[in-house]
Amino acid sequence: MSMSSCTGRFAPSPSGELHFGSLIAALGSYLSARAQNGRWLVRIEDIDPPREIPGAATHILQQLEQYGLHWDGEVLWQSQRHEAYREALDWLQQHRQSYFCTCPRSRIQQLGGFYDGHCRDLQRGSENAALRLRQHAPVNEFTDRLRGTLQADPRLAQEDFIIHRRDGLFAYNLAVVVDDYFQGVTEIVRGADLIEPTVRQIALYQQFGWAVPQYLHLPLAINADGNKLSKQNHAPPLPQGDARPLLVEALRFLGQQVDENWQDETQEKLLSRAVSQWNIALIPQDKALKPDARTTAFSNGSQQAMISR
Repeated sequence: MSMSSCTGRFAPSPSGELHFGSLIAALGSYLSARAQNGRWLVRIEDIDPPREIPGAATHILQQLEQYGLHWDGEVLWQSQRHEAYREALDWLQQHRQSYFCTCPRSRIQQLGGFYDGHCRDLQRGSENAALRLRQHAPVNEFTDRLRGTLQADPRLAQEDFIIHRRDGLFAYNLAVVVDDYFQGVTEIVRGADLIEPTVRQIALYQQFGWAVPQYLHLPLAINADGNKLSKQNHAPPLPQGDARPLLVEALRFLGQQVDENWQDETQEKLLSRAVSQWNIALIPQDKALKPDARTTAFSNGSQQAMISR
C-alpha cells in the first residue's frame, strides 16, 4: 500500500497518563491519517518541567501500544529540541518580528486579559522579560474540516502573544509550530479545547513563510459536572486489560459505525475496520462547552462554541 502525502500526529504532554478524552484525540488523529494511507507520528511535549510527572511519558507510550495505536518512526521529544526553538526565535528577532516585554501579568489582567502592545516600540532588554511575536498579519478566522469557517475574537487574533516565557521556557505555540513543520505534519486532529490557539499558530506559520496544515477539532468528552475530562480534573487513566470495549466507546463517541459483533473481532481487526469506515461527516460537533470566568467565543454560522481560555 503506497503512502499518501498526509502526515498526522498525536502530541500529549507528560503531565499524567492518558484518559478517555486523550483516547478520543489519539484515535481520531490515528484514524484520519491511516484512512488516507498516511503517516501517524507521536511527539511528547515535555517542555514544561514543573507540570510533568516522572514516568508519565513512558506510561503514555505503553498505553498507545496497548490500545493498538502504533506510530511511524521514532517518538519526537520536545525536551531535545531546544536548539531548534532557539534558532526559530533568533530568526524572528533578526527579522524584527518579535520584541521583549516586561509587563507583569497583573497589568494584562487589568486590561481584560488581552495584551495591548505596550512594549512594542520601547526596545526593552532581555532581562526579566518575555518575548512576544510582533503580529504583522493577524489571522481572524480559519477553516476547520469538521466545523467549517471559525472566526476568532479580534482581540485574540491581533494580540502580540508570548513565544518565549520570562522564566526561560519556550512557549507552547512556538514549539508546536516549529515541531509540526519539522515533522512534515499536514493535518492536525485534536480536541476542541485547542481551537483558540489555532489562529495564533497559523499566524506563526505565515510569519515563518511555512505551509499551514489542515485542522480538525474533535468534540470533547465531559464529566458529570460538565467539565472537560482532563488530567487537571483527575480523569481516571485508561484501564489495563482488553482495550476493545473502550475503543468501541470512543468510536461511538466520534459517531463512527461499529459492527454489532465487535466482541468476536480481534483488536487489530476492530481498528482496521474503523480505518476503512472512517467518516468525518459522522463526527458530532460540540453543542456547548462549559466556560470558566474568562472565555473567547468562536463562531461558525449560527452556532457558538465557548472555549475556555
